[in-house]
Amino acid sequence: MASRTAPFAPFEFMIAWRYLRARRAEGGVSVMTWISLIGITLGVMALIATLAVRAGFRAEFVDTILGANAHVTVYAPRSVDEYGVLQNTWRDYDAATERIREVPGVTRAAPVVYGQVMATLGDRATVAEVYGITLDDLRTIPRIGGEDAEAIGEIGDFDRGIAIGSGIARQLGLSVGDKVKLISPSGAKTAFGTSPRVNAYDVVYIFTAGRWDIDRTRVYMPLPEAQSYFNREEQVDQIEVHVEDPEGVDDITPEIIAAAGEGSFVWTWRDSSGAFLSALDIEDDVMFVILSILVLIAAMNITSGLIMLVKNKGRDIGILRTMGLTEGSVLRVFFLCGAFTGVIGTILGLILGCLIAVYIDQIMSFVNWMTGGNAWDPSIRGLYRLPAKLQAWDVVKAVGLSLSLSFVVTIFPARRAARMNPVEALRYE
Repeated sequence: MASRTAPFAPFEFMIAWRYLRARRAEGGVSVMTWISLIGITLGVMALIATLAVRAGFRAEFVDTILGANAHVTVYAPRSVDEYGVLQNTWRDYDAATERIREVPGVTRAAPVVYGQVMATLGDRATVAEVYGITLDDLRTIPRIGGEDAEAIGEIGDFDRGIAIGSGIARQLGLSVGDKVKLISPSGAKTAFGTSPRVNAYDVVYIFTAGRWDIDRTRVYMPLPEAQSYFNREEQVDQIEVHVEDPEGVDDITPEIIAAAGEGSFVWTWRDSSGAFLSALDIEDDVMFVILSILVLIAAMNITSGLIMLVKNKGRDIGILRTMGLTEGSVLRVFFLCGAFTGVIGTILGLILGCLIAVYIDQIMSFVNWMTGGNAWDPSIRGLYRLPAKLQAWDVVKAVGLSLSLSFVVTIFPARRAARMNPVEALRYE
């Protein structure tokens, strides 16, 4: 009869569940069971929450990079002017821009004048990066002039003023309609050398790109005014390009160079941020390994609890074997004892981890309130908030790891119980 018992029969679940619920006075190990359950719950929760935060941080970081910044920056071939000074500015930039726009996969190309200035208002000053660009091209920049832009003022007024980041506005105490003074060290050339150029401009547009370093430093100026201000008459410094598939930017780069002309060279978003993203990927792997070890340590408590349970239930094992239970049935009973703990702990950890990922903003707001606002510094991390992104694959990895470890660690004590000799178990009873 016993040989025909199907694996994982209902009575095996019943016996395993009864052993788990047994009080210590009855030979159970409820305290060890609770310790194992809590350990696995916290391990899975930490693993899912950490993976979600890492995925959200990477996605937010890449989104802000690809939003306000160019995917590819094209520079002109280098040349030497009549004074022997190295030049790398575009003169025929309109033609080069049109050729680049015709490259398959390119969604945007815009000539840009670039320079660094000191922005001042009263006794306040800050360093800023000025981008000279046309109004039509400014409207096409995501997070700056597009439909998704978070801004104050009318972008249509750009031709009669400048657009600045919200970080500069806060630093200088500016609002739309105020005048800001820009000071450039490369000003007018005189017989006594180059004198700084100082101009005042109306602030007509204040944007928030979502990255602290962009909002804190960037200024947009109408292209003709920027050419005059930086001594770039009929010239630009670079051509900014956006592509349809930023992840595949390396594949389209040769075509962009060919369209730009011989001697031109490019700088992609991977060149500027690729090392950081690679570091994030490595950190993701390291964090997964470290937290996996924590889950393993929690799962090892299941082994300790089962060994104690087998020792306490030696008499019961002997009786069950004499009643006809096979070694396989006994093994499955104690395997289920450990599996119950692992499954319940994993489910609880999954729920808590997902809740932390979903309500990460509220949690960080509370932590910031408790620490006086020092828990998240955007000047260091570049982002204004701690993002989280639940990904199905990350959840599957965490759940699969926890269940696998929970099932594996139960095999040794379960086999020990199954191989127990019923005669030896009942000898002293």
